Amino acid sequence: MLAVFDKSVAKSPDALAQHPQNESLPALEDKFLATYFSSVHPGSVVINLASAGFMAYSSDRQSPILPRLFAVVDDMFCLFEGNIQNVAHLKQQYGLNKTVNEVIIVIEAYRTLRDRGPYPADQVLRDIQGKFAFVLFDSASNNVFVASDADGSVPFYWGTDADGHLVLSTDGEVVKQGCGKTFAPFPKGCFYTSSGGLRSFEHPISELKAVPRIDSSGEVCGLTFKVDAESCKGNTGMPRVGSDANWSHNY
Repeated sequence: MLAVFDKSVAKSPDALAQHPQNESLPALEDKFLATYFSSVHPGSVVINLASAGFMAYSSDRQSPILPRLFAVVDDMFCLFEGNIQNVAHLKQQYGLNKTVNEVIIVIEAYRTLRDRGPYPADQVLRDIQGKFAFVLFDSASNNVFVASDADGSVPFYWGTDADGHLVLSTDGEVVKQGCGKTFAPFPKGCFYTSSGGLRSFEHPISELKAVPRIDSSGEVCGLTFKVDAESCKGNTGMPRVGSDANWSHNY
C-alpha cells in the first residue's frame, strides 16, 4: 500500500524533513510515484484525494496472513494491512455487526475518537491486538491518522519527498524511489496525526527522539525515532468534536 499527502495536509516531522532528498521528481508531480507504484505492483488501484494527495494499493504479492484492505466510509479513506486478533471484542465495543472486517474497525475507532473521544488515542491503539499498519485520511477534517503495531510486524516505511510531501508505504523500494535518504522505517508502537505529529502509543507520556541511521558505507541514510525514557509529555487526551480543543484539528 502507498499514501502520499501534500505537506499542507500532513507535515513531516522536522527531523525527517531536514535530511537531504534525492534528485528524482517530487512524488505528486506528474503522478510520478503513483505511476511507479503501479508499474511494480500489477493491478494497482489509485485513489485520487484531490489536492490532499493520493492512496494506492494492490493485491500483488499479498501475504495470506497479512492481507491488504481498503474502505471508504463517510469521507474517511483507510488502507489497512495485517490482521486483528481481538476482532470480536472490538466489534462489540464499537457496536458493529458481525460481518465487518479490520479496516472498518479502524475507521470506527477513529470516528469514535473524532466525535466522542472517551479516552486517549494511545489507549484506542493499545486496545487493537494484532499485526497491523494502517493509513487513514479524513477528508472532512483534512486529518491523517497513521499507526504501526507495537512489534512492527508489518513492514512499513515513510519519508519526505523533494517538495516536503509525506510518503508512507509497506514497500520500502517505493519510498526510496520517492524520498531518497529520508527513507526510514515507520517507528513501531507509534502513531502519527496531521495536527499532533508522531507519538508513541506504547509510551504515551514519553517524547520521541530522532536517531540517525547509518548504512553499510558509514553514511547517514534517514532516521529512526526512539522513545526517550527521560522525557515526559503533558496531557495526551483527545477532546471531543465541538469542545474548545477539537482533537482532529489541534491534537
